[in-house]
Amino acid sequence: MKAEIHPTYHTDAKIVCACGNEMTVGSTVKEIHVELCAKCHPFYTGKKVLIDTEGRVEKFKGKAAAKEAKKTVLGKKAKTEKRAKAKAEKRAAKQPSILVEE
Repeated sequence: MKAEIHPTYHTDAKIVCACGNEMTVGSTVKEIHVELCAKCHPFYTGKKVLIDTEGRVEKFKGKAAAKEAKKTVLGKKAKTEKRAKAKAEKRAAKQPSILVEE
């Protein structure tokens, strides 16, 4: 095996959970911060708790509401009229207006 290519192994590495629980394990990283551990995870505790990390639930609800608000139902006739109107406006913008003075 090659020398000096392996990471340093810390036998007293500390894992710190968001709930305040601390554990000592062996790892290549000296200190690890986690959001969930066996003491606070809903699967192990039996409590059904919604764990919202950094507002992800609100972010999802906001995106869903924006998408729903953006959605409008148009029939085929209305879509055709909308496209025709847009084309007419585009053509009118391209044509230079000619002013004739007497």
